[in-house]
Amino acid sequence: MTRSSGDGRPASEGRRWGFIGAGKMATALVQGMLRSGAADRTEIVAADPLEETRTSLAVETGIAVHAENAAVVASSDVLVLAVKPQSMPKVLHELRPLVGPGHLIVSIAAGVPIFALGEGLGPDRRVVRVMPNTPALLGEGASAYAMGPGTVPADEALVERFLSSVGRVVRVPESLLDAVTGLSGSGPAFVYMIIEALSDGGVRVGLPRDIATTLAAQTVLGAARMVLETGLHPGLLKDQVTSPGGTTIAGVQTLERRGLRGSLIDAVEAATARSAELSAAARPAGPPGTGPKS
Repeated sequence: MTRSSGDGRPASEGRRWGFIGAGKMATALVQGMLRSGAADRTEIVAADPLEETRTSLAVETGIAVHAENAAVVASSDVLVLAVKPQSMPKVLHELRPLVGPGHLIVSIAAGVPIFALGEGLGPDRRVVRVMPNTPALLGEGASAYAMGPGTVPADEALVERFLSSVGRVVRVPESLLDAVTGLSGSGPAFVYMIIEALSDGGVRVGLPRDIATTLAAQTVLGAARMVLETGLHPGLLKDQVTSPGGTTIAGVQTLERRGLRGSLIDAVEAATARSAELSAAARPAGPPGTGPKS
């Protein structure tokens, strides 16, 4: 195993990845890394207390999965904390004597701020906080990350490559991660509701359910790709479909009357507010203004 250099910079080769937690998101990330070549099976290990979860990850990815976290920490340069937020205090307490400045810590736990992670793990820890979303399971994730104090450019490049293996990735200040949670973290549920509603509409006008759902889902997929791949504003793409006096403008008028835009904006705002509440609850007490900036 290759550790970081004495000045805290990560080594350029031979990194080993350790996942603390082996659930669905960890599985998605490991599969993405293997698929993209970001790491091979010999460079990734994981740990989880549940035998069923360990077995599932081992079967799906072929990596070594342990019952104890210590075995993973000892053989890893990058530690991915993939545990539920409510489990994080216990995990941090266990990891604190095991990790050092040579480890890069990447947390995907929603609502647990970098300050809390640093407080739990001890001083001089290189921490990155990440917000992925569930489409990462298919390599179509939308992830955002925030860098903690003490991290270096090579750490960021490593995190970008890691997250790019399961979709698209952006960097934001940590203060915007609640907004990311409200939009791309919770957003898949909102889109599923839109797909379901479009499918219901298809059934209402006579289409069989399976055909309606296929057409609805593919329409959403195709429209999303048009936005991402053309770089055109969604409003302009909408106008290209909306001919004068045609069918689309009739439907658009109904959506405007029923408040589709406002409802979606309100949904993102509500999810963001809830994420902020959870983040505040996870933040340890400390002197005002002592939290890290990123």
